[in-house]
This record gives sequence, structure tokens and C-alpha cells, in this order.
Amino acid sequence: MMGGLCFMIEEKMCMGISGEQLMARVDPEIYEACIQKKGCHEMKFTGRPMKGFVFIDAEVIDRPEELTYWVDICLEFNPKAKKSKKRKK
Repeated sequence: MMGGLCFMIEEKMCMGISGEQLMARVDPEIYEACIQKKGCHEMKFTGRPMKGFVFIDAEVIDRPEELTYWVDICLEFNPKAKKSKKRKK
């Protein structure tokens, strides 16, 4: 999916790896604060930012406490995230 590895929790995308970056699904309410952090950028697949999804550069998460920070943000939002609509076969 999206050319990388995706981790799903409760049938919802939580986080993933795309190339050399961590893809994180974050609460849209903290999205702006997230993209202000070092090494964090908007996720643009269609040329437009996807609100609630960010990329984090690999060098930012090379320390366990930094990776844990982003994992915790994703896990905290997951219960509030909406599931994608299932496609009909």
C-alpha cells in the first residue's frame, strides 16, 4: 500500500514506512504542531497535504525516545480515527 509498509490497528492505518521516512497518522487537532517539529513534513501523495498524515525523516527517529514519541502519538489517535470504507468486490 502506497509503496511501503503499513501497520494497521483495529482495521485502521496507524503508521508505516515509506522509503526512508516514517509515515505517521496523527490527530488533525495537533497536525500543525507536529509539522513544526524538526524532521516532520506534510505528507503529499496527490500534490496536496493530507491533513492528519505526516512524514518523519529517518535521522529524527534514530533514537528510541524519538521513535517512541511518534509511535505514542499514532497509538493515541488510532481509537479516534475513522476506518476506510471497504470497497465492494
